[in-house]
Amino acid sequence: MSENIIYCYSGSGHCLNMAKSIASRLGDTDIVLMRSFPEKTDATEAKRVGFIFPCYGGGLPGHVEEYVRAVKIAPDAYKFAVEQFAGYMGCGLHKIDEIVGLDYWNLISNHSTCIWLMPHTLSLPRTTKEEAQARIDRKAMEVSAAVKAGKRSEKKPPKKKLFALEDKVFSQMHPKRVKKFWVNDACVGCGTCARICPRNNITLQDKRPTFGTDCIGCLSCVQFCPKEAINVGKTTEKRERFPNPSVKAMDLTKKVIHID
Repeated sequence: MSENIIYCYSGSGHCLNMAKSIASRLGDTDIVLMRSFPEKTDATEAKRVGFIFPCYGGGLPGHVEEYVRAVKIAPDAYKFAVEQFAGYMGCGLHKIDEIVGLDYWNLISNHSTCIWLMPHTLSLPRTTKEEAQARIDRKAMEVSAAVKAGKRSEKKPPKKKLFALEDKVFSQMHPKRVKKFWVNDACVGCGTCARICPRNNITLQDKRPTFGTDCIGCLSCVQFCPKEAINVGKTTEKRERFPNPSVKAMDLTKKVIHID
């Protein structure tokens, strides 16, 4: 068992990029992906246990709350969390704190990757891609230093009750929205979308993706398609994709990533 475990959900790679950056500074860390049920849920031998995730529709993405409840942590372990968000933080940190009792938590605003709703350039505050990455790097340095020092947050994450309601409504929209997914003629049938889908919701028929209804809205298929061929309705056709440049599509298919 590694000394540290970071449970990470990432759709476009930015949270995984931050998890790797923090892990490289902590050393001896297992990054356990939470895009599907985590490979490791027994973290009782870890001295530090972290959670890194984005805000989705005001709350936690996918089935992350269910996955966090399945994780077993030693009573004396140091527990921390970092949330990335575009515009507002939502209630995700509060939910995780209720489950595990966080010692330390932090936030970082980043570009939106929910491009069916808005272009990533409308994120608040406005930044370039390069500055967004620089901010991730600076925040990773800040968090890793705090975790190493055993820093404890003075306050609990705010409840944000209104966002809990938004989260409930938002999560119910995914099966309906997936009906708007379509593929243009740029598709080359490479299968990246099918391999990267955490719910096995995409299959290839005659080398063309078809979409089921078990969608959690991660948009990995949209963000990492090498030809930018997958769209959600007409809204995303002219919108720039923004996957993390340091993360490859297949990185998100891994169950556990160990960093010494």
